[in-house]
Amino acid sequence: MYAVSVSGDFVAQHVLTVPEAGPEGEWHSHRYGVRLEVRGELLDEHGYLVDVDDLTAALDSVVDRYRDETLNDFPEFEGNNPSLERFARIICDRALAELDDPIVDAAAVELREDDVARATYEREI
Repeated sequence: MYAVSVSGDFVAQHVLTVPEAGPEGEWHSHRYGVRLEVRGELLDEHGYLVDVDDLTAALDSVVDRYRDETLNDFPEFEGNNPSLERFARIICDRALAELDDPIVDAAAVELREDDVARATYEREI
């Protein structure tokens, strides 16, 4: 199986909405690092699983949506705690939606919060 990944980083804010969130229950910022990986068995006629420029553009588009914004303000977080795990899934799904007919079988996003916590979301396609 082939795998291709790209990375990025950004700052965004949120307020956790769980009971007894402690300091995380107040508005605060995090520096996020994100790695998007796609995997598949086949290559296209150019020998690519996916063009790295296309994968980079897809991730950049998603990262730009959240850069310097408050996650709680987005409809995808409405009524949901903006957890690291949920955010990883949202980034993965949105980045895949940006790709034109990828020939990938699976994708994963590893999302890092302030070099302290990490969450990974993986899905088959």
